[in-house]
Amino acid sequence: MGYYGFDIYYLILVLPAVVFAMWAQGKVNSTFNKYSGIGARRGITGAMAAQAVLRANGVFGVGIEHVSGNLTDHYDPRTNTIRLSDSVFSSSSVAAIGVAAHEAGHAVQYAANYGPIRIRQAIIPISQIGSSLSMPMILIGVILNSSTLLDLGIIFFGLAALFQLVTLPVEFNASRRAVVALEQGNMLDDEELKGAKKTLTAAALTYVAALAVSLAQFLRLILIFGGRGRDRD
Repeated sequence: MGYYGFDIYYLILVLPAVVFAMWAQGKVNSTFNKYSGIGARRGITGAMAAQAVLRANGVFGVGIEHVSGNLTDHYDPRTNTIRLSDSVFSSSSVAAIGVAAHEAGHAVQYAANYGPIRIRQAIIPISQIGSSLSMPMILIGVILNSSTLLDLGIIFFGLAALFQLVTLPVEFNASRRAVVALEQGNMLDDEELKGAKKTLTAAALTYVAALAVSLAQFLRLILIFGGRGRDRD
């Protein structure tokens, strides 16, 4: 069984998660495209919806900018700015309004000092280090037959997986805040709101899939390398 090849653990653990991730990405693209073709009757744009969500939650001073690309929408806490993509910023589609409201939900989370998003922000540097060092450390550990390096590599990979885990409640909560604001603000009618919910649910699946891939790979690393090198370290 190869350490980086098509081993049995990859087949039974990682590959199903990767297939799920591919399906989830296809699902979000198809759902967004579907509801991008349905315009909201009230004619508000994504940028207007984001502003309305902020206002409904008593959050002010957040910038809303256009950013190039497709589905590149995000909230940047460093500059307190919501950036909306080409297909969202000026679009009045149901999908665009849902996505914009979701990003505004992230801004509201920071303003409300929502615990999970603060935790996620705090562990970003650690997870980035873990992501970049884990596999090189495991490779060196295999070459040197060092259990210490192997264990550290697995721990570093686990830290990256932890970031994916903390991301889930953050994303679900932002979508919940978005849906509540859209509904209470009468920005969408009942059918349009269903479309926005489906768009956000599809997007959430990509985060679930990312976590599944990380956890599957984490378990694979433990099963393959967890006991190696201990006699010689």
